[in-house]
Amino acid sequence: MLRPVVVGVDESPESLAAAEWAAREALLRDLPLRLVHAWNWSPHPASDVPVGVTAAGAAQRVRARTTLDKAEARVRAACPTVRLTADPLEGPASAALIRVAGQAEMLVLGSRGLSAVTGAVVGSVAQSVSAAAPVPVVLVRIRVPDSWDGMSTPGAPRPDVVLGLDLADPCDEVLEFAFAAAALRGARLHVVSAWRSPAFYSVGPGEVGLVEGPRRETEWQGFQEAVLQSWRDKFPGVEVTGTVVEGRAVTPLLARAEGAGLVVVGRHAREGHRLGHHNGPVTHAVIHHARCPVAIVPHP
Repeated sequence: MLRPVVVGVDESPESLAAAEWAAREALLRDLPLRLVHAWNWSPHPASDVPVGVTAAGAAQRVRARTTLDKAEARVRAACPTVRLTADPLEGPASAALIRVAGQAEMLVLGSRGLSAVTGAVVGSVAQSVSAAAPVPVVLVRIRVPDSWDGMSTPGAPRPDVVLGLDLADPCDEVLEFAFAAAALRGARLHVVSAWRSPAFYSVGPGEVGLVEGPRRETEWQGFQEAVLQSWRDKFPGVEVTGTVVEGRAVTPLLARAEGAGLVVVGRHAREGHRLGHHNGPVTHAVIHHARCPVAIVPHP
């Protein structure tokens, strides 16, 4: 059975944009689309629950159905051929979405990002789910030009897929997702990596850190190329370019995100971590500041 693309919707404009993006992604991947809306209704209230509380549950059901109907209308107008189901989920929202993600190919959510003008930030649900879901989570901003989703006019230039690649931990899950996304879209993949000069006492014989400064960047570029080569072989139709910079990856990654169709970053899965689930600093910055859709891919 095919695992669907699942999109969580609420009453925000961002979630409608996410629903449309998810529908186009489902068509690209030839997968069904499932719209879900989480709420806190209990289907079997205890006998001592006041009548007003039961009535509130009924009102929540109507509101949930209205939310799903609105998202479904948006999706059918944009992608009439997508295979679509729509279901309410019993909340709380974060737990319900993480639970349903286990049955999905990917989970898509709306995101406000971070605005210097309004001070709006990524919603608490989107932030917590993206840091804990067992499958890739894509966060979509309210304004997503048609050309960003890979469904633009045939023959028109396709915007890049951008991958933030940690050369200290180049995980296959993140690389495969990025290459596959670029292949599906017929887009170029641009890979951004960063390196830092280590303290002299922290490196061993033969390591890159011992190479003279001017040669160090060349060595890291060679390392990036070596990491990417096997994936070039698996996806020969994908054009790949790369950037390797000294310092932090956030600034060049966000620069490349301008006009990109999708940015892909990784997240360590930390099941049972005593501090709970969280995104790393680069991923955290990208999901707050990138204006294009951002895919957060979990890896060991």
